[in-house]
Amino acid sequence: MPTHIPIAEWERVATREVTSGDVTLRVFDHGDARPGKPPVVLCHGFPELAFSWRHQIFALARAGYRVLAPDMRGYGGSSRPADIDAYDILTLCGDLTAVLDDVGADDAVFVGHDWGAMVVWQLALAHPERVRAVAGMSVPVSPRPPVPPLPILRKRLGDDFYMVWFQEPGVADAALSRNVRRTLTAREIYSARWSEQEDEQSPPPPWLDDEELAYYVDTFERTGFTGGLNYYRNLDRNWELTEHLADRRVTQPSLFVTGSKDPVGEFMPAKDLDRMLTDQRGHIVLDGAGHWIQQQRPDEVNAALLDFLSAVG
Repeated sequence: MPTHIPIAEWERVATREVTSGDVTLRVFDHGDARPGKPPVVLCHGFPELAFSWRHQIFALARAGYRVLAPDMRGYGGSSRPADIDAYDILTLCGDLTAVLDDVGADDAVFVGHDWGAMVVWQLALAHPERVRAVAGMSVPVSPRPPVPPLPILRKRLGDDFYMVWFQEPGVADAALSRNVRRTLTAREIYSARWSEQEDEQSPPPPWLDDEELAYYVDTFERTGFTGGLNYYRNLDRNWELTEHLADRRVTQPSLFVTGSKDPVGEFMPAKDLDRMLTDQRGHIVLDGAGHWIQQQRPDEVNAALLDFLSAVG
């Protein structure tokens, strides 16, 4: 059982408002950097919040790092623009460079989980001068496919595959919001079939206590899920916007961490790491861990990050 972070302690973490275009990001800002240590930016995925990094924020700060963890655009205390086009990958990368600009940092080590991993991998390609090193969790870096991804996903995995099901505005939004607690404790991947089942709720996983679950439920009951779903609705647009990056590779020191039972590995295998990462410092698979790895196995994740950070700056 991971060390419990009381909500009251989390709520004492300082926050700053960062402007990125017409969007305001709420960024949790904790720790004072020791000389020579770069800032560390933690980027969450779907459906998560900066809160999902609570175990890492405190551990990294104790080790002498300044840690910045935004509620990503569309989530929590950050702006949630209505326009789907406001969530493309290059705009999301711009949010992260805005975080650096706001604190006067030339670069940082970026760590991302799930969609956050997709963003930090892309940031390393699009703005290499701002990324000292990069670590992804659960979602591996992959080369740009020769054609837009949605038709591939639809053909291989069907219309009920969650990334395809998410595409029609309003449909998944309503299904996920109908019973937020059920959504956040689901034991299967979201789909139309899942949405049509009776609202029987699973108990929270052992690594998420009632107080932590309530934090998520209260937030998503207020915000809904549309912001996060709009990331998926830009998959083909992202493919179009990143054509100029197709031949680039991640040259910064890099790390990939995943769980042996993460279902993402079934349809996004980490087979291209050696091809895409020219300075790979590790590919760690935590035996028995699932998708929510930094919350489920925080001690091992923290150890991996601290080893990586000590080697890169």
